[in-house]
This record gives sequence, C-alpha cells and structure tokens, in this order.
Amino acid sequence: MNSFAKIGAVGVLLVLVASCADKSRPNYQYMPNMYEPVGYETYEEVDFLPDGQEALLPAEGSISRGWMPYGFENTPEGKELARLNTSPLDSMQQEKNLAVGQELYGYYCAICHGNKGDGKGWLVQREKILGVPSYADAARNITVGTTYHTLQYGLNSMGSYASQMNNHEMWQVSEYVMKLKQDLTK
Repeated sequence: MNSFAKIGAVGVLLVLVASCADKSRPNYQYMPNMYEPVGYETYEEVDFLPDGQEALLPAEGSISRGWMPYGFENTPEGKELARLNTSPLDSMQQEKNLAVGQELYGYYCAICHGNKGDGKGWLVQREKILGVPSYADAARNITVGTTYHTLQYGLNSMGSYASQMNNHEMWQVSEYVMKLKQDLTK
C-alpha cells in the first residue's frame, strides 16, 4: 500500500503541474529572437547607416549574382554580330544538351513554332497567332547565335525568355533549334 500511495502522490503532483501551464503562449523561450524577430522597414531611417541614409545603392557596374550580361545589344546590328557567336556548351555532352534543349523547347517554344520547328504549333493551327515561319525558311537564315539573341531579347511579337531560362538553358534550346532546322532541310 505504501507504493500505491507514492504512485498516487506523483500522479497528483503531475496533475497540479500540468494544470498550472498556460497553453496560450510558450512557457519558456530558449531563443526569443526566433519567436519575436526584430524587423526593419526597408526604407526606414535607421541609426546604423551613415549620415542618415535610408538605403545603400549597389556599386556602379555591379551585376546580380548568378547572372551574366549578354555582350550584344538589342539592335539589328547586335543581332548581326551575334550571328557569328558560337555555343559555349561542351561538345562532349552534345546528346545531353540536345535532350534538355528538346524538353525546354517543348515547354516554351513548341506551342507556337511546332514540335518539328515547322511553324505549325498549337496556337498557329487555331489561328490565335499568325506569321510564325518554319526554321527551314531560307529567308530566316538563323544560326545558333541569332537564336540565342532572339531568346535573350525577343523578336517581333515573341517576347524575351531571359526571365524563364538561364544562359545555359537558352544555349541548349538554341542548339536544339539548329537540330530542328537541319532536320527540316533534309
């Protein structure tokens, strides 16, 4: 009976401790900054910036991390200069680059240009957009450099894809477009 009394006392003690807990907020905050962060307004005047500046400007000529500027301007002259540009992708991974380029082409380009590059995509067949020429069209005279330039800046009613694809992916799509052109001219 003595052990029964001890078990009962421990049970009563546990009930008393549990009933004192406030479940609306944590009892102890071991790392209070994780629960109550110190937030700063973006353009609020704060005392740790020199001379009461509100925000610091990036250094002149700086670029975002992971982004490299394209060396040719968005002009007809820039596109002609890009015509001579070759793909920087590793030729040892040609099959992998073409496979990834085909997948990305299917996502972004085939809806207008068609799966074969013949200019008969789903939107063209339903006459939602018109005037998408085939890659085999002699007047197009496209190269891997002009294809990349077009993806970078857009052309006519086609917008830029620089925000959807990174540089490496745009080169992969450009190489795949050249493969489609070669397949169409056979």
